[in-house]
Amino acid sequence: MPIKVGMVSLGCSKNLVDSERMLAKLRKKGYQLVTEPGLADVAVVNTCGFIQSAKEEAIETIIELGKLKNDGTLKKIIITGCLTERYREEAAELFPEADAVVGIGNNKDIVDVLDHVLANERYVNFAPKLDAELTGDRIISTLPFFAYLKIAEGCSNCCTYCAIPMIRGKFRSVPMEDVLKEAQWLADNGVTEVVVIAQDSTRYGEDIYGESKLPELLKKIAEIDGIRWIRVLYCYPERITDELLDTIANEEKIVKYLDIPIQHCDGDILSRMNRWGDEKQLEALFAKIRERVPGITLRTTLITGFPGETEEQFNRLAEFVQRVRFDKLGCFAYSREEGTKAYDFENQIDEETAAHRADIIMEQQMLISAQNNEKLLGRELTAVVEGFDRFGECYFGRTEYDAPDIDGKVFFSSDKPLNMGDFVTIKITDTLDYDLIGEVIL
Repeated sequence: MPIKVGMVSLGCSKNLVDSERMLAKLRKKGYQLVTEPGLADVAVVNTCGFIQSAKEEAIETIIELGKLKNDGTLKKIIITGCLTERYREEAAELFPEADAVVGIGNNKDIVDVLDHVLANERYVNFAPKLDAELTGDRIISTLPFFAYLKIAEGCSNCCTYCAIPMIRGKFRSVPMEDVLKEAQWLADNGVTEVVVIAQDSTRYGEDIYGESKLPELLKKIAEIDGIRWIRVLYCYPERITDELLDTIANEEKIVKYLDIPIQHCDGDILSRMNRWGDEKQLEALFAKIRERVPGITLRTTLITGFPGETEEQFNRLAEFVQRVRFDKLGCFAYSREEGTKAYDFENQIDEETAAHRADIIMEQQMLISAQNNEKLLGRELTAVVEGFDRFGECYFGRTEYDAPDIDGKVFFSSDKPLNMGDFVTIKITDTLDYDLIGEVIL
């Protein structure tokens, strides 16, 4: 019988793509892939180590797998990813239940790693992080009609609160021909929605071609038959060019949706974060985007409780959110991370205050979202079917204004049977705080 391997992928969508590449290598070698680690002989954990909560999730996952191993349900455990890469010195000792502890540079050699543990060796190895592969075969693990398309690895922005450059290395773009080859493969395998991702998507191509090539890349992806929606995540505000906005406005396949994490609006805090802009510059940018791309959905991410954030600066952020009225917003309490510059900053804010401020912003955003949704009553929107809710006895999916995994849903009835991945026109009949309710009319 073939050895069964289960993958546990933690953290962001960029990590998920790495997991999908490892799965493809394992299947090609003849291993049987299973979705539940409890059914596997070997579990591979692709960890996240970005912030404290992600580290805690990874540690808890490994401990639970260790219990399965002690029970005899699981034979071997391999851990890789950002947590092990970040804590190379400590990882092997920290996780005695792991049979292999490797870094992100070893992911391309996951079959070799598995060979070591099956030979009953304890394998600890950290290949150079710049060896992390930029492309390659994948097994799509998302819903079959959408997939993430990673166009770069690493980051060179060096925000003072962020450990990503330390973990993943400098920004490296995937050559355009390789991105387009992968996008074509996705389309050939039934993917109709491509979600473009990188740590900084707007920087794409600068290291290879000397300038940002994101607009050109998006136009070429739009030429691929079969792809219907193209969505761009993780755009930096200072790199939002007129060319990019015109591309989004004019290309029918590119959904009118832009994710621009700004982290704060106060100029002093942004400067200490090593981020661009201030309140006036950011407000002008969002006004310009809405003017050049009518009807666009704007998403952002914020951090509260950054070292030295005063009550006045937090109130300014809350007022900014109220004025700009983002369509989608995530707010997180600052996480103090070892190895980052901000770790040693003075005037650290206590965790309770930072979390309370984040809660205030999210409560504020919930009201804004509910008010924005009410404006959609009676509108007809295109949505993609994700499945059927047996308890609600209705279908659910997303409109083009909602990204997978992070945004809201639309719940709807239909007189005819629908399949996952179908695109339908829905009339909105009711709203919730973040979700919509409707009925299929086409």
